[in-house]
Amino acid sequence: MTFAIVIAIDLLHLQKITIMVLSRFWLTIFISSIVFIVVSLFTANTYTIDSVLNGKKDDPILVSEKYVEQLPAFIKDSIKTAPEQTMIVNRDTLNADTTYVYKNKTVKIYSGLQKSDGLLPTCKSTLVDLILPLIAYLAFFCGLMELLIVSGASGNLAKVLSPVFVKVFPSIPKNHPSISYMTLNFAANFLGLDSAATPFGLKAMESLQEINPEKDKASDAQIMFMCLHASGLTLIATSIIGYRAAANASNPADVMLPCIITSFIGTIAAFLIVGVKQKINFKSASLLIGLMTLIAAIVGLLMYVNHLDLIGKNYFTSNLSGLILVAIIAFTLIFSFIHEKKFKDAETTVFDTFVVGANNGVKTGVTIFPYVLGMLVAISLFRNSGLFEIISDAIGFIFSNMGVSKEITNALPVAMLRPFSSAGSRGFLIDSMNTFGADSLTARLSSIFQCSAESTFYVIAVYFGSVNIKNTRYALGTMLLVDLICVITAIFVATWFF
Repeated sequence: MTFAIVIAIDLLHLQKITIMVLSRFWLTIFISSIVFIVVSLFTANTYTIDSVLNGKKDDPILVSEKYVEQLPAFIKDSIKTAPEQTMIVNRDTLNADTTYVYKNKTVKIYSGLQKSDGLLPTCKSTLVDLILPLIAYLAFFCGLMELLIVSGASGNLAKVLSPVFVKVFPSIPKNHPSISYMTLNFAANFLGLDSAATPFGLKAMESLQEINPEKDKASDAQIMFMCLHASGLTLIATSIIGYRAAANASNPADVMLPCIITSFIGTIAAFLIVGVKQKINFKSASLLIGLMTLIAAIVGLLMYVNHLDLIGKNYFTSNLSGLILVAIIAFTLIFSFIHEKKFKDAETTVFDTFVVGANNGVKTGVTIFPYVLGMLVAISLFRNSGLFEIISDAIGFIFSNMGVSKEITNALPVAMLRPFSSAGSRGFLIDSMNTFGADSLTARLSSIFQCSAESTFYVIAVYFGSVNIKNTRYALGTMLLVDLICVITAIFVATWFF
């Protein structure tokens, strides 16, 4: 009896710890960043913290202010007569320009560029540039999903996929609507349709929450879905190809196969890790058939794409995702029109149903805003404090001393930032292509890092926040482990291919 009580107390304690994981991580980022900022200011390592609070990405950073008499002679003699009393000195190709601005008897000296928006601009951009567009996407696609529900299309899809999904998600009842939503989410991610994937995923979480017995605690099905979603299985890396094309890569699509391999291994790893934890039966015939079908589809498409020339690859990858999206919209509307009687039976119309769904999408967007805001502001402080750069450099130093190629270590900032911020890691990706060349191993590896995983903390905040789940259990740890597996796989795949 005593032993049972001890076990129960330990389990309760463990549950409380898991509830606090994300909260503690958030607080750690915030507090450590603030402490580092204050210490840097009073030790004269930084001149001002205004950039941390009010600065914008790519703005020049104020590093000093001096009287004109304190400047080197060639600058002192030239700055007063320079255009707009501003002078830029290019030190070398590896360092940022130094800008001298003469005003009110003093010269402000700027050097380097800000890595990301400051705290206050991040608050604004989160609402204006992220949440409002996201609400628009949510409204439209949630409207379409409502049509799929009322018309019966989602139910038919669930019936077809139930034999496989009940093995992967044993806690989900057969033919449950969440199956169709998860399928649409996976398909959208598969084809690079980010704008469609999020609304489908949020609807899936909402549907899974309906059958969740503990509303503030993530269910097994929700954890499995989140980990599979975050593994980032992508077949058509449209955005990555676009960035590489803009950077004048010789073959913008040459990273497509490595991206597919890496993300596929990440997906399998996520499935196995969570599956073992949840004691899923891996010997199920329907599960094996489903997995083999997926592998065959990937191999088949790869073989088709591989025989295309450069122009053919670019044309195929740029149009496939768009055609799929148009096809989803057209199918939804046509199916709804054909089954209009079901709408009449529900005492509504096709358009009114769309409006109801769109309204639900708007409500979902408003719900997730505080979660996203809190996470992105913390990340902004973390990056602009300089703490992230120190940690990144330290990891790079360790890897270089282990004999890891400099080309690989130069790409690690993308891998490190990817779980925190897609936009931030994208900035490092573009910078790596500009700095090292689009066809360098660093740039190609950075591209694979970018497309082979999700923004883990953003996904956690958005998806669990949308259904007010506070205890994410082992979801965060598993997702970060999968991110690490994707990083290691990407390094091996990139060095193998390039």
